[in-house]
Amino acid sequence: MVNAGDTAWLLVSAALVMLMTPGLALFYGGMVRRKNILSTMMMSIAILGLVGILWVLYGYSLSFGTDIGGFIGGFDFIGLRQVGQEPSSTYATTVPHLAYMIFQAMFAVITVALVTGSIVERMKFSALLIFSILWLTMVYCPVAHWVWGSGGWLARLGALDFAGGTVVHITAGVSALALAKLLGPRKGFGAEPMEPNNIPMVVIGAALLWFGWFGFNAGSALTAGGLASSAFVATNTSAAAAGITWMALSWIYRRPSILGMVTGAVVGLVAITPAAGFVPPLAGIPIGIVAAVISYYGMLFRMKRSIDESLDVWACHGLGGTWGALATGIFASVAVNAAGADGVIMGNAMQFVKQLAAVGAVWGFAFLATFGLGKLVDITVGLRVSKTEETVGLDISQHGERAYGGVLR
Repeated sequence: MVNAGDTAWLLVSAALVMLMTPGLALFYGGMVRRKNILSTMMMSIAILGLVGILWVLYGYSLSFGTDIGGFIGGFDFIGLRQVGQEPSSTYATTVPHLAYMIFQAMFAVITVALVTGSIVERMKFSALLIFSILWLTMVYCPVAHWVWGSGGWLARLGALDFAGGTVVHITAGVSALALAKLLGPRKGFGAEPMEPNNIPMVVIGAALLWFGWFGFNAGSALTAGGLASSAFVATNTSAAAAGITWMALSWIYRRPSILGMVTGAVVGLVAITPAAGFVPPLAGIPIGIVAAVISYYGMLFRMKRSIDESLDVWACHGLGGTWGALATGIFASVAVNAAGADGVIMGNAMQFVKQLAAVGAVWGFAFLATFGLGKLVDITVGLRVSKTEETVGLDISQHGERAYGGVLR
């Protein structure tokens, strides 16, 4: 039976998650050079439209349709067939099936958009669109089914992921690393400055991400009640702890940076995502602190290896999501969520093992599948713009427009 309060909360949450994609466009757009700001933002906005269509045509069905071997959903919901105003008998049983579907659609959108942070300033827009279609279909949908689909093999194993640590952040972060390795570094990487063009824009984008994340995590309770409240508080706590920790780390090495602090807050949001509805809100403090430390030094490691994973999707989302998934196995408690499990602290070390298995499986699958899909796109239409187009900037060479007047550099 439809519950009006639950339905209202889930629809608002879907809208909050949708807002995260324009927020991401601002966050990423402010960090690139001024000649590439529009192309970077265009990636996120185009994906909002592209995945919005593909999800209702077949993405939702492949992710949440009748299980096929534990690995993929069937064709029950193709074109939203059997997805209507009445609740699903399997998913979110107190809201219209359409409300649950559109909530999940926004997760798919932001996940595909996250990957683009690794390939800004050098990937063809046409190649990005083709790759996004392939990646949604062959990476995101299967992993979403494994973890959240009825009958998915990781769901049956008992791996916990409240709002997308494995489904969203590990898949995006690991895939970003694979694409960066395949594409190679930007022209002049390591030899010339590549400073952010607009840090205030980055801060605004991060604020929108933080705001939208309450829908991301608290909305995943699927009900307007105590569990949503607990997830909401845990989310904010982790973001705050990670932001302060990153600020302290940057202060130790140089100066307290606002770019660093908002990056840290995003990392804290990433790490609490799989745990938000399974752990006590106070656990957000250690989860956020450790996430900031891991991602901070992950960035330093990446830079020392001269890997041009441009906007550190791997360090922030890949490593942050990995820690969050493992932390769920440490801090989880059935006292918070009876549908979850106890973790190590509550005497159940096996939950940590299950989380580790899920992390390993998603890491391996996402990296190999993404590398293969990227290689396929490269040998067919080509992944990378020409050196001349890269020098001019993708705003002009790919879209025929630029964000600012004056000299581009």
